[in-house]
Amino acid sequence: MQQNSYVLTISCPDRVGIVAKVSTFLAENDCMIAEANHHADRHTGQFFMRNEITDIQMDETAFREAFSKIADEFDMKWQLTASSLKKRVLIMVSKQDHCLADLLYRWSSGEIDCEIPCVISNHLDMKGLVEWYGIPYLHIPVTPENKPQVFDEVVNWVDHYQADTIVLARYMQIIPPALCQKYPGQIINIHHSFLPSFIGAKPYHQAYERGVKLIGATCHYVTEDLDAGPIIEQDVARVSHSESAEEMVVLGKDVEKNVLARGLKYHLQDRVLVYGNKTVVFA
Repeated sequence: MQQNSYVLTISCPDRVGIVAKVSTFLAENDCMIAEANHHADRHTGQFFMRNEITDIQMDETAFREAFSKIADEFDMKWQLTASSLKKRVLIMVSKQDHCLADLLYRWSSGEIDCEIPCVISNHLDMKGLVEWYGIPYLHIPVTPENKPQVFDEVVNWVDHYQADTIVLARYMQIIPPALCQKYPGQIINIHHSFLPSFIGAKPYHQAYERGVKLIGATCHYVTEDLDAGPIIEQDVARVSHSESAEEMVVLGKDVEKNVLARGLKYHLQDRVLVYGNKTVVFA
């Protein structure tokens, strides 16, 4: 998208005339619509819209002031985001490197368009990898006794770097409720199962014991309920009786990193609209 382009996202009660009103407003103000998506949820009566807008002639303040009248009329929750402003993504990781390594490669190659101001880990295993990319690595060990202080420090670093998003790239610590409440819709996790199946620890081993024929991974927003936040993206791989639990772990790693990368890109491009514990994803 061009430098003077924006993403306009909207959610509101569904009624006749929303698309016409928004489209007319954009046309009358000489805005080009590069991409338009909308969805009406018949069960909840909610309407969702995402427009990529280019060639905006008015400045952002004037656009917001003018559009707010339509937003008030339709009781809209809306967001206007400049495409030129890169989101700042703080990554947290423990010992497993596959998701982190994949994100760093995609970031360095330009596939994931964001800034990564730092990586935080409770172990030193990823220090060399992260610093090779020129990114600061913050080692913050976690013990049962120091957990409250650790996550207070995490908040300080999030604020220091003005991070928009926190990605848990196999960070194997439970995020405390206070942090979930402070950053709703901003903490993204990759869980190594096809949720809601096999929550918690060792989901591949749970899957093996259950004899499943599909294993999967889930990218979701983090909430106070463990592994139960709004789902952004999922995928699966087929397995058979011949795979051991350890072989499922290996197969699942590819699924995990691809699902996390897609989910993060959707989030960065403002393609994910959260309502309740569900999402609309305009992929």
